[in-house]
Amino acid sequence: MKIDTVSRLLPFSCEQVFDLAADIERYPEYLPGWISARILKREADIVYVEQVLGMGPARVQFRSKAVLHRPERIDVTSSEAPFRHYSLTWLVVSRSARSCSLSVTVELELESNFLQCAVNRVLSPSIEGVIAAFQGRANTLYARRDG
Repeated sequence: MKIDTVSRLLPFSCEQVFDLAADIERYPEYLPGWISARILKREADIVYVEQVLGMGPARVQFRSKAVLHRPERIDVTSSEAPFRHYSLTWLVVSRSARSCSLSVTVELELESNFLQCAVNRVLSPSIEGVIAAFQGRANTLYARRDG
């Protein structure tokens, strides 16, 4: 199993960053590799999602469950193919009234050993790209409004 964590300090409130992470259906608008994200069902603070991710010609479709712990944490899990185990945690920690740290931890085990080897090589840079895209999205949405 591959486990990786990436963190970044962001000049936005926990609520703002949490709102971005919880707005799953908008991921394809700005996150690299997200082709689609569709909410299948909502139950209180639990969201069931169908997602399609892509890298080059490869496409992976899967369903996941996101548990929202507003405003500090989102836990996303899936055990559907192509995963044996998939867990992604968004952790948002306040650093001041106007800044927070965003950490993304991914635990990933694929059914295919060949695909696992390929993913292991690109997981850290992929997570870095996701965090950078989140920061860019936050800048677009919040810096203009707050500045």
